[in-house]
Amino acid sequence: MDRIPVQSTNVAEVGYDPETMTLEVAFHNGTLYQYFDVPEVMFQELLRSDSVGKFLNTQIKNSYRYAKL
Repeated sequence: MDRIPVQSTNVAEVGYDPETMTLEVAFHNGTLYQYFDVPEVMFQELLRSDSVGKFLNTQIKNSYRYAKL
């Protein structure tokens, strides 16, 4: 999955696969997470947010299934 670099102190890159509705988040510390069944609108809002990390924590983290890769 292609990822886009973002401006964030914790998050390095984010990517999204609309076919599987999977959001991928790569952190500066090297960890990689995939969040499942995430609507594309949430990915677009993440990209537009003032704080990627804050949006991830408040809107994504406890709302969607995930796997640490």
